Amino acid sequence: MSARRSAFTSVAALMAAGAAFLTGCASPALPGEKAARADMRATGAALLAQEGRPALPVLRAESPPDEFVRYAVLNHPAVAGAYYDWRASVEAITPARSLPEPSLTFEADIADTLMAFMPGLMFDFMGSGKRAAMGREAAAAAKVARRGYISVVLNTATEVRKAWIELAFIDEVIRLRETSVGTLEQSLEIANTDYTTGRGMGTLADQVRITNDIAKVQSEVDTLADRRTAARARFKSALGLASADPDPAWPQAVLSPTALPGEDELWRRASAANAELGRMRAMVEMAIAGVEVARKAGRPDFTLGVMADLKADPLMVRPTATLKLPVWLEKIAASIAAAEARRDASVARVTAEQLNLAAELAQMLYMVREADRMIAYIEQTVLPNFDRTIATVEAGYQSGMTNPGMIPETQFMALAMRLERAAALRERETAVTDLLLLTADVAPAALSAVATASTP
Repeated sequence: MSARRSAFTSVAALMAAGAAFLTGCASPALPGEKAARADMRATGAALLAQEGRPALPVLRAESPPDEFVRYAVLNHPAVAGAYYDWRASVEAITPARSLPEPSLTFEADIADTLMAFMPGLMFDFMGSGKRAAMGREAAAAAKVARRGYISVVLNTATEVRKAWIELAFIDEVIRLRETSVGTLEQSLEIANTDYTTGRGMGTLADQVRITNDIAKVQSEVDTLADRRTAARARFKSALGLASADPDPAWPQAVLSPTALPGEDELWRRASAANAELGRMRAMVEMAIAGVEVARKAGRPDFTLGVMADLKADPLMVRPTATLKLPVWLEKIAASIAAAEARRDASVARVTAEQLNLAAELAQMLYMVREADRMIAYIEQTVLPNFDRTIATVEAGYQSGMTNPGMIPETQFMALAMRLERAAALRERETAVTDLLLLTADVAPAALSAVATASTP
């Protein structure tokens, strides 16, 4: 009995020693892992935590676009989903760099009776540097996920700004078209008076033409009202609100040109901070780490363990060890070649993205400049000429030299040019929003920790 108790005591001591060994073999955190985890948790606190989370902005009709963007980033489920993907990648670093789980083993010899009873504890060990290399690969994957999160934040901000621009444009067009209806009605009234009295130059054809124009413009106003309904649905979705949710305050704003830095500065910002380019650079880091993992596949892994026969007297202890031999050199070489090919492909994609970025930047700048020229032409040439024409017609009417019907007709043409200006400004601001996305500057800096994660 004393021998059995001694055996159990020895086994317990063996297990305790194994536990102490495990505690001592805890793998240290990789450089940058703590910073990545702190960054992830700070962003999560701003997005998801019940306490300390910034309140959603109170949206008003006069709120600037940045307030709507901030609301969307804090509220949109796509941003939360990208955050959780990032969080999962950060949490995966620890398992990647940690020791494999130990195993409890059991062996028994049985004839007519139980001859031997041997429980044991086994530990798997990787070759030198493998766990660290796998941890670095997981850390690089977390950087890719972080860049993916940044892309979602910026794309969400872009959608809100574009929907805001569309709503502002539609409101402006509806206002101008309703004013056009009033102007045409004045023309119709003058034409009716001229035709009835026979004192002017109004004809039945003029009455019919103006009546048709009024009906056409009114139909456009009705169509624009339907377009505004669709644009509001898009805007509400961009804010992260479902169709069943209460409507937000619809923005009541006038479009105005957004100032941009010079072309060289835009290119510098795009090269340094473009979200897609940053994600691809992070993928290069991950591919490089993958090559390191593949190259260490030729180093053998081994297993160490110990078993104790509880039936033996005195207690018998059986050490065990296994060694995995990486003898399939062709398989190892193929794994290394595949990892190197993935690295080279990632590098090539970065170069291709830089070429695409330059082309997109040039295209967006062209659209902005084209719109600027059209706006300048309308504001500096066309509208002043119409103002002078209207003033001349009014002076001629007062002196009895011109037909009063020319006044509303000229005003109607001026309103049509204001419509052209509004359309050009819409195209310009849409292109500017795409430029801001290229330079990762579409989200306001007031997004606190969320904006911190959006910086390169």
